[in-house]
Amino acid sequence: MARVICITLNPALDLAFNLEALSLGHVNRPTSAQLEAAGKGVNVARVLASLGHDVTVSGFLGQDNDAPFSLAFPHYGVKDAFVRVPGNTRINAKLAEQSGRVTDINGPGMPIESTHLNTLLETLDGLFQSATPPQAVVVAGSLPPGIDQHTFGELLTTLKHYDAPLWVDTSGPSLLTAIAAKPAAVKPNETELADWAGSALKTDAQRQTAAERLHASGIENALISAGAEGVLWVSRQGVWQSTPPSVTATNTVCAGDTFVAGMLHGLLSHLAPQDTLRFATALSAEAVRHVGVGSAHADDFDSLQQQTWVRRLDDTITEGATR
Repeated sequence: MARVICITLNPALDLAFNLEALSLGHVNRPTSAQLEAAGKGVNVARVLASLGHDVTVSGFLGQDNDAPFSLAFPHYGVKDAFVRVPGNTRINAKLAEQSGRVTDINGPGMPIESTHLNTLLETLDGLFQSATPPQAVVVAGSLPPGIDQHTFGELLTTLKHYDAPLWVDTSGPSLLTAIAAKPAAVKPNETELADWAGSALKTDAQRQTAAERLHASGIENALISAGAEGVLWVSRQGVWQSTPPSVTATNTVCAGDTFVAGMLHGLLSHLAPQDTLRFATALSAEAVRHVGVGSAHADDFDSLQQQTWVRRLDDTITEGATR
């Protein structure tokens, strides 16, 4: 399997509550609660490690409350290369209702100074200069205070100079910065991509046009997620669309991170395009059924893959739904 670095610049302790329904202004008693060392890049790393890859996690952690992360990383099966900085890693609250609606309350993150960033760059350079350099790099999540868009763009440019595909999963202004840097892959949803496209992407045709534009701009893998409507993937291997199996969604927090990991796994494992997209889509569907990332070891995962529809949109000879 491949060696991968997953970078989370603004990680969090995720405190997830499952509720029947959120009642504002009243005492709410969840049916369950869970505290996890998380962050989008950490979530991607967990999935990749569970699939057998050699994964190192990095970014910034607050030295005052890094114990949950230090304890979790061996359990996740990932190697710890985070830079510790003064302060506390933020806490994010996730309020998940039975309807599938999730309310996020995200902390602001720790201030990052130039010395911290330099230490991170030195750490990453050491990983790339090792005897077995990474075969892919994932940068996922939001930016902490102190990392502006210019600095983020410079970081992505630095990472692109290494001989490994760079995948970026972020949103807002950071997504625009990432697209400008032309990484190997980005994964916005249709709402996030609409800001770049300049118009709403409410139909399949609109999403496909925007995804093809994104690919043509220099993004090797343009991945557009649309929730239960599935995923659109435009790359050198064609234009592909997947529709996930019908499942009861109780928590969608880690679905996107799981999907990114599934796609990267498929490409690193040299699976056929339709098998890569089917695997990642089914794995994401598995994730929404519970708190946490998706698992390919679920008892019914093979069934979920069989229920995932994949079709190619740009080739009339091979066009059609496949399972």
